[in-house]
Amino acid sequence: MAAEAKGLAKPVKLKPELASFLGESELPRTEITKKLWEYIKSNKLQTKSENGKPENAGKYIVADSKLLSIFKNTKSTSKAGKLTDLTQMKEGETINMMQMAAVVGANIEK
Repeated sequence: MAAEAKGLAKPVKLKPELASFLGESELPRTEITKKLWEYIKSNKLQTKSENGKPENAGKYIVADSKLLSIFKNTKSTSKAGKLTDLTQMKEGETINMMQMAAVVGANIEK
C-alpha cells in the first residue's frame, strides 16, 4: 500500500478560481506551481521590470485575465510579517515571482 503523501506532495483542495483555471479540484502544491509556471511560460507572461511588457524572461509575472482571477484572491501575511495584497490588481500589472507561494497559498482551502 502506498504511503500517504505529506507536505508539498499532499493534494490540497483548490478554491473555485484556481480549480477552474487548472481544471482540477485537488492537486499537490508542487503540481499547482508547476502548472502555473507552464501557463506563464507558454503564454510568455514574464518580464524583467515591474509592470513591464511581457518578454518571456525575468522575475516578474504579468497578469493576464486568467491569472488575474487567481492573483486577486491573494491577501496574506508571511511568517516574516510581509503583507501580499493583490486584491486591487489590474490586468497587465506584475507580481514578483517570489510572491507565487503566497498566490498558491491564498488559492487553496485551509
